[in-house]
Amino acid sequence: MNVANNGKQSKLKRTLNKLLHARELTSIIFLVLMFAVVGIINSNFLSVSNLTLSLNSSVVYTIVAIGIALVIITGEIDVSVGATLGMAASISATMVRDGSPTWLAFSAAILVGALIGLINGIGVSILKVPSIIMTLGVNSIVRGLIYVYTDGKWVENLPFDFKTISQSKLPGTGITLIYFSVIVIAIIVHLFLNRTQRGKYFAAVGDNEGGATLLGIPVNATRLSAYVICGVFSAIGGVLYASRVGFVTPISGNGYEMKVIAACVLGGVSMAGGVGTVIGASIGSLIMASISRVLVFIGLSSDYDNTITGCLLIIIVVFDAVMQRRNAVTARHERLRARTGNVNLGGIK
Repeated sequence: MNVANNGKQSKLKRTLNKLLHARELTSIIFLVLMFAVVGIINSNFLSVSNLTLSLNSSVVYTIVAIGIALVIITGEIDVSVGATLGMAASISATMVRDGSPTWLAFSAAILVGALIGLINGIGVSILKVPSIIMTLGVNSIVRGLIYVYTDGKWVENLPFDFKTISQSKLPGTGITLIYFSVIVIAIIVHLFLNRTQRGKYFAAVGDNEGGATLLGIPVNATRLSAYVICGVFSAIGGVLYASRVGFVTPISGNGYEMKVIAACVLGGVSMAGGVGTVIGASIGSLIMASISRVLVFIGLSSDYDNTITGCLLIIIVVFDAVMQRRNAVTARHERLRARTGNVNLGGIK
């Protein structure tokens, strides 16, 4: 009986320890504290209508962040997601405006997103171009193509049925069906990354590329698939953006790359690769989507939004780098202690 109880206590202790060390916990605490502080300053912020609006407004950030999280987990980066979003939004909006069925416009946008992701993936994983250079170049190319495709004009007068896609809500709640669907997608991707062998390849590649190669993990194919998935999710974000806003401009999606990267970092996804979850990225997306609303409720201009985003990104990345360096030193000391019979090595740096 005591053995069974001890076993249960040990299991509970391991579970609690895992939760306390989860990187997502920091972002959840940050989110709760931010909402609580703003609620104290302005109680209207904590109204049900405002909270549901905050959730619904994060849908585009969330879907794009899920995609780019896969790329960052593999140890790479993609700064073309904003341009991919803009191109997908322009294509889908133009097609539905000109009478094409929504499913066809959606399919065309997805195809374009997958193609852009494939180009990025080939450049980074096959041609070995540094990811920041490759995706920055693709970003410029796609931005130029958006101007060519739209002739530098806004895409307006979208059909009512297309715009209502993002407005339909779950019965009895203020949560949109689209946001609920995106959360379901996030859970599915999370389970894929953590419960399947192929899904675990992404973190393995980002954590130790050489070790992953020795274990027979297809490093190039994994990174390539991460970029393709990222392109597809960015394109889905573009369609949702066009539906939510109701029009598309040649600069639509500009700056989204910074927002979603910051969302991933805030959600505990390490820029060094190998660590992080899409659930954390989704929580970070909610934080990023709420910042502009927070500024309004505390009486500040939303013009500070980008400044705050940049500051948060720098602070979290620096903190993550310091912690990784500290963990590396600790691990090195542990290995030395094991080899030297627990000799005091406190003075070794």
